[in-house]
Amino acid sequence: MTVPGIEWPRLVEWMGRNVPDAGEPLSVSLISGGRSNLTYLVEARERRLVLRRPPLGHVLPTAHDMRREWRVISALAPTPVPVPEPVAFCGDEDVIGAPFYLMGHVPGTAMRTREELGDPPPERVRRLSERLAEVLAAIHAVDYREVGLGDFGRPEGYMTRQLDRWCQQWERSKTADLPEYDRLVRRLRDRLPAEAPGTLVHGDYRLDNTLVRAGDLEILAVVDWEMSTLGDPLADLGLTLTYWHSRGDDERAGIPVAGDATLTPGFLDAAEFAEHYAKASGREITDLGFYVAFGNFKLAVIIEGIHARFRQGKTVGEGFDRIGAAVPTLIARAHRTLDQV
Repeated sequence: MTVPGIEWPRLVEWMGRNVPDAGEPLSVSLISGGRSNLTYLVEARERRLVLRRPPLGHVLPTAHDMRREWRVISALAPTPVPVPEPVAFCGDEDVIGAPFYLMGHVPGTAMRTREELGDPPPERVRRLSERLAEVLAAIHAVDYREVGLGDFGRPEGYMTRQLDRWCQQWERSKTADLPEYDRLVRRLRDRLPAEAPGTLVHGDYRLDNTLVRAGDLEILAVVDWEMSTLGDPLADLGLTLTYWHSRGDDERAGIPVAGDATLTPGFLDAAEFAEHYAKASGREITDLGFYVAFGNFKLAVIIEGIHARFRQGKTVGEGFDRIGAAVPTLIARAHRTLDQV
């Protein structure tokens, strides 16, 4: 069996020693890949599992840390935050060529588009969008010290470090010089907000980083914790709104990682979502515009990294040939957002 990123005979042997209750591994297939960590479905005789590993090339320092993802879902498993069941971690790169972990398969779908959501009643769609805000609030409400994540990050100085970190990632990934990027960094640095009490943050929270059950549209699990840490919760909210596709926002369609599910009748608009989050969390959301601008900046850097991997021929999946065009669009959006705050 040949699947990119998987050494099947070695994986079978490792699972036999470390996950014997799963039974004999029968097959493995790629679920999603290329833009971020790679996700595979492993069919075993007794159960279905999901395997996560880093991308095949151009892995930036501090990015794609499998042990970090494994640690956070293990810590969150007994909390109200819905996550997949943690099953086993492997730090031995000799097994499949990189660290990886296995988690239980969740019978839900990562929905990005109106087509994937289908045509449910508007009241059910509204409840889904409310739950999306409530689950984000639940993440930020976790007592991270109580669940063993007290050393998971440094909340103090989080936004300053985030700006520095993503600037470094840009320098490692950039495929061209963009003067408007440099101007944006200066503007963000000048507008950095005051320190906020730190919480656990997901780092890339959006609808398609949850698994939703067809029918009742219940959120079954939050996935893709690779950028989670301790920091400013409004950075999570700002990035979520960066992905939001609002009615009449044709420019958003040019950003490949932002689906149009939020256009489904019944879905809260961006302002309503922010308000529902504020109500669910009890948190003030002043200066939200800065965090949305920062979200556009961060997403521009992430997409430039994806674009760099595509140019190196290191992506797995389809649809990456035009992704680089979204970078200047996101930078321009960040400038416009800052103009309004």
